[in-house]
Amino acid sequence: MEAEDPQGIHSLNKVNLKTYLGSVFPEIEKHADLTIKKFSVGQSNPTYYVKFGEKELVLRKKPPGKLLKGAHQVGREYKVMLALGRVNFPVPRMISYCPDTSVLGTEFFVMEYMKGRVVSWTFEGLTKEERRSGSFSAIETLAKLHKYNPAAIGLDDFGKKGGFCGRVLNTWTRQYNASADKDIPQMTELMKWLQQKLPEIHDETAVIHGDYSISNLMFHPNQGKILAVLDWELSTIGHPLMDFAYFCVPYHASQEYFLMQQASKEDVQRLFADLPTEDELIRYYCKLRGIPYPIPNWNFYLALNFFKLAGIVQGVYARSLQGNASSPYAAAYQSLVLPLINTALKLSKQGEMAPSLSPMTISPSPKGNVILDQVKKIIKEELEPREMEYWNYVKSQKDPFCVVPIMDEWKAMAKKKGLWNLFLPGISGLSNVDYAHIAEQLGRSSIFSEVFNCSAPDTGNMEVLYMYGDEYQKKKWLQPLLNGEIRSAFCMTEPQVASSDATNMELTIIRDGDHYIVNGRKWWSSGAGDPRCKIGIVMGKTGSSQTAKHKRHSMIVVPFDTPGVRKIRDLQVFGYNDAPHGHSEMEFDNVRVPVANLILGEGRGFEIAQGRLGPGRIHHCMRSIGLAERAMEMMVKRGSERRTFGKRIIEHQVCQHQVAECRILINQSRLLTLHAAYMIDNCGAKGARKEIAMIKVAVPRMLCKVIDQAIQIHGGNGVCQDTPLAAWYSGARTLRIADGPDEVHLGGIAKLEIRDQLFKPKM
Repeated sequence: MEAEDPQGIHSLNKVNLKTYLGSVFPEIEKHADLTIKKFSVGQSNPTYYVKFGEKELVLRKKPPGKLLKGAHQVGREYKVMLALGRVNFPVPRMISYCPDTSVLGTEFFVMEYMKGRVVSWTFEGLTKEERRSGSFSAIETLAKLHKYNPAAIGLDDFGKKGGFCGRVLNTWTRQYNASADKDIPQMTELMKWLQQKLPEIHDETAVIHGDYSISNLMFHPNQGKILAVLDWELSTIGHPLMDFAYFCVPYHASQEYFLMQQASKEDVQRLFADLPTEDELIRYYCKLRGIPYPIPNWNFYLALNFFKLAGIVQGVYARSLQGNASSPYAAAYQSLVLPLINTALKLSKQGEMAPSLSPMTISPSPKGNVILDQVKKIIKEELEPREMEYWNYVKSQKDPFCVVPIMDEWKAMAKKKGLWNLFLPGISGLSNVDYAHIAEQLGRSSIFSEVFNCSAPDTGNMEVLYMYGDEYQKKKWLQPLLNGEIRSAFCMTEPQVASSDATNMELTIIRDGDHYIVNGRKWWSSGAGDPRCKIGIVMGKTGSSQTAKHKRHSMIVVPFDTPGVRKIRDLQVFGYNDAPHGHSEMEFDNVRVPVANLILGEGRGFEIAQGRLGPGRIHHCMRSIGLAERAMEMMVKRGSERRTFGKRIIEHQVCQHQVAECRILINQSRLLTLHAAYMIDNCGAKGARKEIAMIKVAVPRMLCKVIDQAIQIHGGNGVCQDTPLAAWYSGARTLRIADGPDEVHLGGIAKLEIRDQLFKPKM
């Protein structure tokens, strides 16, 4: 990772540096050893590993010599990373900025040294699984950056607002012309096309990185997730889609580009076999930011990025002629300029992204099939044969809200086999369609999901923290949840109001200095009865009556050991206590929670809730289908074993009709749910609202009908404790109320259908 300065032109004055660091770290012995090594990566600002005493640091400075105006502004890098670090965005911790050029010849800054993996554009050093999950993690990190309000994080003056694409075009036209060593007609053609397209571009403003690529990201030492974003030299306030399009450049880059990264043709072929498709990344980015798919004028953003790259590469080559380029390979960059220009021209002549879906498939992917088969095998061979052992243990305990030893045994087995956190696409690499098939198998029993760390409400809470949490929240709560070390609760419904209209919520979350004070009651707080439950995600009101209705509420993480948190009682469902999981009524009495526990920001509660409930409803519905299949098996088995009026129950036509009706309902529900999963994969939860609402109505109704028919064929055996049917029915009936009653969803479906009918194209 580190190397000596290959050209010897960027060596540092060790005496001056040691004196400077001594002033920054007065606690370090002045005679402490100073070690300096130059990082071998980077063609822009020279970057060094510095060890002073026991302090491990990174120093980044301007290169020497005559530089293009506005380039290599390390002071801006320091400023943006300092601001982002304060809001827990993943960047190294800033330590000191030195504008005094007499110390090391140019200005520089010092930051912490982080231990992680920095890889090339070809993801060398990451496993196949890490390449996929790492790509999704990179998109999550970028979407998080683009959601910040520059003014709110102290970067309101970090750049001009509006007209960013025009400024990029003008700036890099000047930069290119200033460093060009010959005339290239294709560049003139490209500049003309970009100028003509500018009026069509919708303006947006956000903090952008400006050079967001895999090579500027630091990965976790042993996971496919982003630890830090590096190299902020080109950061500014600008158009977020320019940032995102730059990340997608490798999907369009010519072979020469990768060969210049010391990558073979085989490396490139293998790379794209392991990565998500560009379309997958675009859909995921749109989902995270809540913007429509497809992105209008996508090819413009790509082409403008290739144009900018051509300008950068030409500048590197120009500096090599002056002898002050940081990279020893800079002189070879001239051969890259024309391929970059030609790629941009090719994009300018291609059609834009069509607003059509990818070919519909509701079958699992090859990877999904492999995992599905593994899950089925474990359920059949390990879980179902010993399921009663679990329930008998719960019944034998004085307090049924207990930890069951066999569950820990099962979880260790699943974790060892890598069948863990399968519901999170960014970690498992599975689509919603893939996981839907798995969820059906897990639904055959209420306890099977936990074996694979895929049980509610933890799944929804993990999705919330994964998509919307900052780095502090992820480290503090998401990681223990992902590891299966703790459980959690979700606290949304309230006893004093009609919670089917969630804007009625009365629990308050009031800012008081560095804390929020939480006051109110919640009930049906799923998971709160579990003895391993350590936290709850609580939704409440932060805004006043003058605030827009759907901007008044926020979500906050409340540790359940905080003074003022009290479990009032465990709620029964038709007389069942649902142990050891449980649904509880909770009181929050002047509960003081740090400001850092607020998720995403004030007024973002409904936005988070919709992102949480979309995939969660797929999970619920497919688990319900799995349970319906098991009830069907019991129905047919019982009907085959018992005889009435001279023949088996199953041979009576009325019972056969019941079986047929149930099969139709199950298959209809499965297809409807898989289609909703497909829509989420392709359009995001917001784009699949109608499909999600339809399954929320149809599937619980189906499940109630199937279990009811199974009870009918079982007779008295179906309503007593000798079969699980009565307990199943009680749980199934709650699904017509949980996450919104049927009536609310039917109203939503109708409104969306009326809209679609009124605005569909006329033939």
